[in-house]
Amino acid sequence: MQLSCIPVSLYEDIFSGQRSVSDWIHFAAALGLEGVDFSVKFFPTRDEDTLNALVAEGERIGIEFCALACYPDFTHPNAEQRAREIEQMKADVQLTAALGAKYARVTAGQNHPGTDREAGIRWAVEGLRQVVDEADRLGITLVYENHTKGAPWQYWDFSQPSEIFLEILNSLADTSLKVCFDTANALVLKEDPIALLEAVIDRIAVVHIFDIRTPGEFETVLVGTGASPIKQVLSILKRNGFDGWLSIEEASRTGEEGFAKAVPFVRRAWEEA
Repeated sequence: MQLSCIPVSLYEDIFSGQRSVSDWIHFAAALGLEGVDFSVKFFPTRDEDTLNALVAEGERIGIEFCALACYPDFTHPNAEQRAREIEQMKADVQLTAALGAKYARVTAGQNHPGTDREAGIRWAVEGLRQVVDEADRLGITLVYENHTKGAPWQYWDFSQPSEIFLEILNSLADTSLKVCFDTANALVLKEDPIALLEAVIDRIAVVHIFDIRTPGEFETVLVGTGASPIKQVLSILKRNGFDGWLSIEEASRTGEEGFAKAVPFVRRAWEEA
């Protein structure tokens, strides 16, 4: 097991420029993490010199770049926009490769009003299939998340409920698409995250360790203090020989203290699993 983190609590600081991406990787190293995750929104410009300098800095301080969280909207009702989303996600896969990260987190898209289930599933499968081809070409693994709502999105994810997520995933069983399993997102719809875990366990490459206060709501809390069955998830993963990345989704909005508490909690939980 290797431990990374996606710093949702720091998003606004990084998006606004109050903190740099370099600040984030240095903070992560100080926390003792083996890796870091990024949001694609950390990179409004993608000039080669800046990316190369960031990669060199990560190598210098000894921290891996694990995953790039992307927000493709393959379920947009406008066909021209869906085509743009596919091309943008291909560019995001190329960014993942330029950063030297292994994984690109993907979504199906938003649950746009008026989009019926059959059409949305078809569009999501078509979009994901085209992007998988580009990822394969560059040696990047796409990881599809049981997601709730992307930072730049207006609507919730089309992949809810989990039966839609599974139908999309199973439609792509012949591809290299893997799963980014989130420990709490199923709870937002009062679904059982353990049942979903067991349904996808053979395809999981990355796990988001995330927590919400109570099922049926989307109120984020410090990892380990809410309703997410984190210890049970880790026990099942360990029993099944999982040796990939755990990525703490730190979204408690409690500042650096939230990270300082979440990291040792997850390490202890894994050791005790």
